[in-house]
Amino acid sequence: MTRQITLAPIARRWAGAAGLIVMPVVLFGLFLALAGQNPLDAYIAMLSNTLGTTNGLGETAVRAAPLVLAALATIVPARAGLINVGGEGQLMIGALTTTAMAMVLRDALPIWLTLPILAIAGAFGGLLWAGIAGALRTRFNLNETICTLLLNYVAVLVVGFFVHGLLKDPASFNWPFSPPFADAARFPELPGSRVHLGILIAPIAAIVVWYMTSRTYLGLRLQVVGGNAEAARRAGINVARTQLIAMLIGGALAGLAGMVHVSGVEGRLLPTTGVGFGYTGFLAAWMVGQNPLLAIGSATVLSMIAVSGDSLQIAANLPASSVNVLTAMVLLGVLANFKKR
Repeated sequence: MTRQITLAPIARRWAGAAGLIVMPVVLFGLFLALAGQNPLDAYIAMLSNTLGTTNGLGETAVRAAPLVLAALATIVPARAGLINVGGEGQLMIGALTTTAMAMVLRDALPIWLTLPILAIAGAFGGLLWAGIAGALRTRFNLNETICTLLLNYVAVLVVGFFVHGLLKDPASFNWPFSPPFADAARFPELPGSRVHLGILIAPIAAIVVWYMTSRTYLGLRLQVVGGNAEAARRAGINVARTQLIAMLIGGALAGLAGMVHVSGVEGRLLPTTGVGFGYTGFLAAWMVGQNPLLAIGSATVLSMIAVSGDSLQIAANLPASSVNVLTAMVLLGVLANFKKR
């Protein structure tokens, strides 16, 4: 009897996780059927395009790396009771500061020194942008959800200002993007693919965040503050400082995601660099209940959905953006599960 009571919460948790996957798949299948397509054929094409080819696996991994880091940018503040919706803007500012540093360094330093400097620059950019919302939250008690969300739109304007001005490539024929990065500022790629070594940063960061949040004194303070801020305050914990630290760490992770993407994939800053990654990473974090290690899996699933859009366009004669319907259904499932809890 005791064993059944102990296993019941675990069973409910797994059932809820399965529901987040099964129900959107079923509903999207109905959507495909209403569009006059065979859902089974469409799903087979989507899976074969992502898991059945080397190129599909590589594209999934490349896209999943910044999503994992963006998810971690949500998870750390959430442990302190904060909702960071600003991963999108923090990632873009991280890509901006990475680009600025890459333009300064160019080929002056070897790659083994340039990439760590760019990673620090990217993390600092995200940290700085998250620090604005963190300071407004801890100093003036403004809602961090609204602050981080609105700062995303400001970040788009800031990046646009620089790619149309100071960082604009003189040889771009008036197109708004920065000069290409030097070879020393690019992650090495596997031959014949876009898979770069920067994707290894994501799982390493997930392990570090898991250890920090579950095995350190800082992690304990985050959990206490997130569980009951007033009780933490009465226990002598500086709630404002703890929440600010959590927000800064989250911003640094998002900024690092911007660095990984711009140095690993695009090789230059564009007005659209990182668009959508922050919001998708936010969804990946909530899909797994703010678990840093499980975020690797949820980010990979969402990456597979995004990559499979081309196969859906070919096999089912539907727009590639149709996969956004599936992503939206996953979001609705997460919101329903959260509301239930």
